[in-house]
Amino acid sequence: MKKYGVLIGAAALTLMLAACNNDEEEVKSSEAASTDAKTEEVAKEQKQEEATTQKVTYLGTDYEVPIQINTMIAASLEAMEDSAVLGIKPAGVISTDGSSIPKYLEKELAGATVVGSKREPSTEAMLALSPDVILGTSKFDETQMANFNKVATTFPYSHISTNWKENLTLLGQLAGKEAEATEAISNYEASLTETKEKIANSDIKDKDVLLIRVRSGLAVYPEAVYLNPSLYEDLGLQVPAGLAALKAKTETKITYETLADWNPDVILLQFAADENTENPGLLDEILENAIFKSTTAAKDNQVYVNIVEPLAQGGTAWSKINFLDAFKENVVK
Repeated sequence: MKKYGVLIGAAALTLMLAACNNDEEEVKSSEAASTDAKTEEVAKEQKQEEATTQKVTYLGTDYEVPIQINTMIAASLEAMEDSAVLGIKPAGVISTDGSSIPKYLEKELAGATVVGSKREPSTEAMLALSPDVILGTSKFDETQMANFNKVATTFPYSHISTNWKENLTLLGQLAGKEAEATEAISNYEASLTETKEKIANSDIKDKDVLLIRVRSGLAVYPEAVYLNPSLYEDLGLQVPAGLAALKAKTETKITYETLADWNPDVILLQFAADENTENPGLLDEILENAIFKSTTAAKDNQVYVNIVEPLAQGGTAWSKINFLDAFKENVVK
């Protein structure tokens, strides 16, 4: 019996030692797993701290901007118009008179600091706002872009109408409003389809529609510039033969005689007082000019003055949306 007791005791001791070893191994394994998890978490946090910038691709060029963008400056009317579409409040904006927000964007951009004129924003004023990014314009020259890039990464926000979707998409990406940008584009395309169907069942489809911008005279644009893409590309209206034959590459002044020779059926006349300070009464002069009044458009009461805000840039989401709405409501019968 004594022998068996010793054997039983030894066996029990062995089992206890084995259990202790197992417990120790489990503890060590648990501690190791915990250590690994903590190490992974620390590494992840370090990686996040290190990655303070992101790459943004716009019109084929890569730009480096902060991951967290809190302060933007809209240093162009193009960027300001699209900010209004997406409900974005830039910290800084520019002005046509150098001191105040343009009236047509005043409500949406209220509270923004004016950082200079549209032709020459102030780098000092922009520096004071400590921006994360600056949205300029492709109209800026190389020297201006270089100076602005010293303040913050600056995008040459395109003034070309065909890039309006890329513009709005970029702005939405930077401001965390990609869904709103997508929705705005989708809504425009739906409205465009509706308007084109309305045009197809109206007399306007076969008429010459000419847009004239009053800038110390009668100015016209190539079919792919300003608001013309909305007329001739989006809505599919015919390009007046005279305008097509002109083969203009930029804004071009025409005479009253040339206008009479073209004799458009519909004239969209855009007049901004800010652009005609030397002759504020020029619009009345044009409307009362005998040659102008001899055109088919004038005779048929088909002259529309400022169908959309005269300072509208033309190649932005804001311009295209508002122009389309106004054209559908006022011109298409």
